Amino acid sequence: MANSIQQFKADFFKALAHPLRIRILEILCEGDRSVNEIQSLLQSEGSTVSQQLAVLRNKNVVYGVKEGTTVVYSLRDPLIKDLLQVARQIFDNHLIDQIQLLEEIRNEPL
Repeated sequence: MANSIQQFKADFFKALAHPLRIRILEILCEGDRSVNEIQSLLQSEGSTVSQQLAVLRNKNVVYGVKEGTTVVYSLRDPLIKDLLQVARQIFDNHLIDQIQLLEEIRNEPL
């Protein structure tokens, strides 16, 4: 059973492991969007966006609701927004550490 939980977690994070998918999720954190709106905001081809949305949908990270001829996408769980914010804080902390190290190196006597 524990192994299946780790597999679920690994699959979930694999779904997030693409820059375009992260950007799509950031857009959806701001509110529900149609495929066309996402494409426009990303300035990306429809097929590329649709492929990445399919990955997120298949891993139950987002879901789409058909409204007439348009599909509107939403985050499956609003905690995704919190997860992305925490990831950004971790990234910022890492950068701060790297900047401090660089400053120490620059201040070392030759």
